[in-house]
Amino acid sequence: MNTINNYTARQWWKTIVFTMVSCLTSLILVLSNAMPLSAHRFGPSEGLMQVNAMPFPAHRFRPSEGLMLVDYRHLDGGKDGVALIEMDPESRRFGRIQKLHFFGEDVLPHHLYFNHDETRLYSTALNEPYLFEIAYRKDHKGRPRLGRITPIDTGGNIIAEDMYFSEDGSRYYVTFLLGQGGDRDGSVGVFDAETNELIETIRALEPEDGSLEPPFILYPHGISANEELNFLMVTSDANPDGVSGTGNTVTLIDFETHELLKTYLVADSPEDLSETVEVLLLRDEFPPFALVTTVLGGDIWVASYNSDTGLFNEFEKKVEGGDQGFGVALEFYIYENRKGEKELYVSFASPGAINVYSLDALPDLPLKRTLMTGAGAHHMAFFETKSGREVLVSQNNLINLEGLNDGTLMVVDIYTGENLGTLDMVAEYGLMPESIEWAFGHGASTHH
Repeated sequence: MNTINNYTARQWWKTIVFTMVSCLTSLILVLSNAMPLSAHRFGPSEGLMQVNAMPFPAHRFRPSEGLMLVDYRHLDGGKDGVALIEMDPESRRFGRIQKLHFFGEDVLPHHLYFNHDETRLYSTALNEPYLFEIAYRKDHKGRPRLGRITPIDTGGNIIAEDMYFSEDGSRYYVTFLLGQGGDRDGSVGVFDAETNELIETIRALEPEDGSLEPPFILYPHGISANEELNFLMVTSDANPDGVSGTGNTVTLIDFETHELLKTYLVADSPEDLSETVEVLLLRDEFPPFALVTTVLGGDIWVASYNSDTGLFNEFEKKVEGGDQGFGVALEFYIYENRKGEKELYVSFASPGAINVYSLDALPDLPLKRTLMTGAGAHHMAFFETKSGREVLVSQNNLINLEGLNDGTLMVVDIYTGENLGTLDMVAEYGLMPESIEWAFGHGASTHH
């Protein structure tokens, strides 16, 4: 009997201790997740918050809406890769790296993309092997999990830039800045979306006389599609050697046959090397306009669709960045806020800002507000903080160009422009952020 009583007493004390520990642990987790931090702790005027560079154990926490995937280059000779980072400024884990996955040394990852249904994750790169798939899944609690990184054979096409995934999920397109490696080259790779096999390369060199006919592909970077109109369009950037050439056109391609339909001048004159970088073909509920950003001048050009010719009209400059003090216009994003408004967000690397435009007066783009970020403002991803604030994370770096490589991730209120938190990845980790995407899927309503 005494043995039984002693055993019962021990079990009773074990239960009490276990319960106390469980309660204390739960309290700590609740406080760390729920207590918002004052925004000024992260504000640039008072210095950056010091963050813990050690990864935290993901299995202990519920997924945060602020988790971001960040492509990075290692600045100290280590391996480039992709990081999973907490970017909710209301979390005490703000700025901490949850997981690192490696591509290899000197790969220079460039853009992160989910496929159309957000089940597969890809990254382009400026160095070999140029294109990767990153194994991606969500666990039973909805937390993103990254796995094996697999290089994809690009068939001799080099310097991968942007991607577009067909709506039916059958194929995807990748722009290759230098095509098959010529000084004035460029191509678009068409890949089987199931197997990642290259099934076609779209390539056409420019005419020797410098004319726009026949249509051609030169230094393609941006890519977008309007599948209802059966169109694909690519831009014309610049040779990275800095001497071989700079483009000032976009080329329209038949989405089904891949026939080149027309090359358009997007510049004040043929001598104006505007360097077209990104394109957005408006679709779905929007009227079919084509929007293009230019690096030189920092402008936005717009072309309307002509139903009589079945092509776009010529491009007109609708936003002159220099007049507003902005340069190096880059990415297009459309985000639908809680009010049901779909607004156009455009990043300007110099001095570092995101302009928000109305899409209600096309082809004009009325400016609604400006969100100041950091030098090299480039990609962005949207989410809601724990308290419900609608924010974006601005990735501030343009391929590590001097003066455009702030190296920060900045969380900004999309209405007020208030800086709620900044992570200096260079100072904290020795890593330069190259692109960003929401860890749960598409970080905007439309991108490309």
